[in-house]
Amino acid sequence: MSAAEAKAEVEKVEEKKEEEKEAKAEDVEMKEAETKDEKPEEKEPEEKEVDAPADSRAKVKKVELNLQDSTLNVMPTAGGRLLHTLSEGGMQFLMASVRANVGVKAGRYMFEARIVENLCPSKAASHGSDQGDNNQPRQVVRLGFSTAGSSLFLGDGPDNCCFDSDGFFLNDRTRKKCGQKFIRDYTAAVLLNLDPASPNANTVSLFVNGVRASQPQPLPEALVGKALFPTISYKNASLEVNFGPSSRAPLPFACRMLTDAAAEDTEVANFPAPKGKNQVVFPVGLPEQGYFDWVDEFCEKNPGFTELSDRKILEWAMKSGARRPRSQRSGSNDKPEDKLGVAGLDDWSVRKVIMAVAPVLPRNFVVPELKANLIAAEREKALKHFMADDFERKAVVIMGEPSAASKERVQALLLAGKKEKVQAEKKKKAQEEERKRLLELKKAKAEEAKKQKAAAQRKKEGKEEEAEAPEESKEEEKEQDVKMEEPEVEPELTEEEKKTWYRKLALPDITETTLAKCYASFALPTKDEGFDAISYDWQSEQDSAALMKSWVLEKKRTQRAEDLTPGAEFKEKWSAWQKVLQEWRRRQSEFKDPSKRKALQAKKLEAAKKAIEEEKKALLEAGSEDAAKELEEKAVKSAEPKEIDMEELDVLSVEDVMDVGNGEPLFSKFAYEDWTLLSLRYEMHLLLLSFKKDLNDPDRTSFGEKHFGYYYNKYFKKSWNLQQFNVKKL
Repeated sequence: MSAAEAKAEVEKVEEKKEEEKEAKAEDVEMKEAETKDEKPEEKEPEEKEVDAPADSRAKVKKVELNLQDSTLNVMPTAGGRLLHTLSEGGMQFLMASVRANVGVKAGRYMFEARIVENLCPSKAASHGSDQGDNNQPRQVVRLGFSTAGSSLFLGDGPDNCCFDSDGFFLNDRTRKKCGQKFIRDYTAAVLLNLDPASPNANTVSLFVNGVRASQPQPLPEALVGKALFPTISYKNASLEVNFGPSSRAPLPFACRMLTDAAAEDTEVANFPAPKGKNQVVFPVGLPEQGYFDWVDEFCEKNPGFTELSDRKILEWAMKSGARRPRSQRSGSNDKPEDKLGVAGLDDWSVRKVIMAVAPVLPRNFVVPELKANLIAAEREKALKHFMADDFERKAVVIMGEPSAASKERVQALLLAGKKEKVQAEKKKKAQEEERKRLLELKKAKAEEAKKQKAAAQRKKEGKEEEAEAPEESKEEEKEQDVKMEEPEVEPELTEEEKKTWYRKLALPDITETTLAKCYASFALPTKDEGFDAISYDWQSEQDSAALMKSWVLEKKRTQRAEDLTPGAEFKEKWSAWQKVLQEWRRRQSEFKDPSKRKALQAKKLEAAKKAIEEEKKALLEAGSEDAAKELEEKAVKSAEPKEIDMEELDVLSVEDVMDVGNGEPLFSKFAYEDWTLLSLRYEMHLLLLSFKKDLNDPDRTSFGEKHFGYYYNKYFKKSWNLQQFNVKKL
């Protein structure tokens, strides 16, 4: 057989093998399809819920939505049964959330909600997972339960659980598909079963139009044994809410609505009604001195107050589904500048809407605007939003040494931060060790596979396998190393940390640029501004005033005056100096040129004769020709160049720098360096005088060396660099 024939035979064999392989694959696929067809249909599980028995116990008094426990964009109508929301100026991207005033702690009860309207807000340049087609923010409805005082936003944190309109079950920022969707005009019911005698005890279920839409979902451990309050979160939709006593869409079994609940099975939220007018509180404190920690503490102690601030708006947006790019935190705690990729949020249009709505809502507010609350004009402007007829307007000054409770809280936060850091490092270390273990395991498997392949190759070639010397494993030769876990050291505060009054946060309270422009205007509040009351939480009024004064003086000594602008007098003197300097340099150039120097001398002589012309004429008219001649000779003599030793010349005695007496200017031998230093000397002189006059602040008559370059650039519009003078420091 020739080589060509052998090659053709091999190709036929390979083709036959390939056809057999494809035939086997088709057989397998057909068998799998037959298996799927033959698979019996799954039966829907039988309903384990039964009719609710009669209950003669006293009923809960009143079930309603607690508007004191809601976001600012919850707009109820029809006696609280119909919920609307705001949908313009960036509000279309913020979730509206509200909690009921009655929670369930035992028994089995339900509530209903129906989407009556889907809103279509205007388009906005945005991106993110929570937006629909054409950059339209989509409609979201979530129905569930949460604990009292927990986050209002369903799906945020471990203290709530819910079903959303897409059929997902949410808890602690995780979601899983477990039921069907509910859309406009569908009635969704959420049933909470806390009856220990029921097979569905400690579960929550979703029903749509009276039909079970999900299997009972076990309550998260964090919710078991606690009173759970019906909670609704929605966006770009209007809802009808029904707490009973009758249901809009009855279930296959009798189930009581929340309004029909026994009083002993429920817990009523404690939100005391305000006595008289609502309050609005304006905290006044200094940057980097515990301001925002005090605000957080105040809100914890006073849950009936709603915080109006940019940081809370940003937090609201994040909990509503907005996404902040990593490593993009910027700005300050007072005015964060995080970009979320949503026009209405990034340009802070939403702030205007919130400040327009808040004053008409019957609730208490705290307004922690750090910079604005330190400036009298800004405080007066803010007070105009809250009418005196509706609000008791109060300023709280927090300056100086904090209270003992505030110090304890700060130390607790510092310790918690240290513990969190230790846990993060421990987790990172464990992940690294696991990565290394998996890498070693992968290497070992690859080595073993390589050995097996080599052995198979030798066997195929008919070679005897070389007897390898038995390697006893390290486990047999040596005692297995037991990795000793390092004993965990409980983090503790250092002595220095125990003396700490104020906690350092990730961002500055106010940016340095902003602070430099406004700190000189900081002042304590007065009743003349419109406040009904002013209190001092940490230190007395006298001590706070002294602290404010010393703080401002220290800033004046160390901070730049960002708002300083060169005055008209500076501009006039600077322009005049430039003209003089130009004239001087021209005169130096003329003196160095012999022909021009002779012309200058002739010009000087002519000027001297002209100066005595009137006097000479008077003498001639009087007949004193000799006196006139003597006067002219004297003038000519005075105009003649004098012999002057420039090295011995007393420069302070020179009356005319353009001519020291021999026709030579004082600066005739100036080189480039001399002119540069002369200009610099005058610029520094003019800068200091102009700074004092333009700033007009008796506490700041000068400035430190480190700010010289800043002011030099501000006045003369050119950079300051010592290296141009071939020196490193002054």
